[in-house]
Amino acid sequence: MNVDRSIARSIKDLPATGKVARLRRTAARGKPAHAEENMPRIITIANQKGGVGKTTTAVNLAASLAAAERRTLLIDVDPQGNAGSGLGIPRDQVDGSVYEVLLDGRPLAEVVRRTELKFLDLAPASRHLVGAELELAGEQGRESRLAQAVAGIAGDYEYILIDCPPSLGLLTLNGLVAAQGVIIPIQCEYFALEGLADVLRTIDLVKGSANPGLQVDGIVLTMHAPNNLATQVEDEIRKHFKKEVFKTVIPRNVRLSECPSHGKPILLYDVASKGCQSYLELAREVVRRVDRIGRAA
Repeated sequence: MNVDRSIARSIKDLPATGKVARLRRTAARGKPAHAEENMPRIITIANQKGGVGKTTTAVNLAASLAAAERRTLLIDVDPQGNAGSGLGIPRDQVDGSVYEVLLDGRPLAEVVRRTELKFLDLAPASRHLVGAELELAGEQGRESRLAQAVAGIAGDYEYILIDCPPSLGLLTLNGLVAAQGVIIPIQCEYFALEGLADVLRTIDLVKGSANPGLQVDGIVLTMHAPNNLATQVEDEIRKHFKKEVFKTVIPRNVRLSECPSHGKPILLYDVASKGCQSYLELAREVVRRVDRIGRAA
């Protein structure tokens, strides 16, 4: 199946009403959507390639923002539910999830769970999300379900991060339509640029048809190993996307690999590790970029 044509068909004639429509009009005028109504920065973490550190980035960036006392919500729309597991909330132990929000119209506030970090909340996934794309396929306004749900709770947070599945289907599309910015994790490996091109093409499609304010907030290099190949890939990506690539590089780190099995972000597992310090620095960069966007509005 041609992914680009599939997404283009899905977002054709996308309806936008109420607060969602107002946010899009604000973005279309050249202002970030969060400039209106004290909206937070809504960031989708997306890459259709698996194993690139997407969920690790979502969990640990959210935890690092919360550690800086930024009110943060992490929304897990990946059926695997690893973002929840990484925060000590397994997908099979939740009463309400993003599934009910997308399919039944349940208010997002009703499924939000507190985490160990004072300023971090989670909207968990559940196993039912596995079939959500098929169930949503025939629904009216299917691509904007998450955007509408987020609009009802956005004023409670400064940052909302959305962890998407490693695909470019309806769940990821919901994340892109709901967001103002996208952070793309890229593993420092040979096929990185190829996967990046697919994500950027999808972002352009969504921007042109459904969410004109959507932009790339940054590209983060992950799983960087001290070898020549990783260095060459990093140099190549920085050469082509100089402004988009974050200065912070996430290293390949054993402690980062261990912490999900303990149900903790790296911040609560080993704050002194290189992985933790890298995500704390990434959070500082994200905050600085968002502040610059706000000043330019």
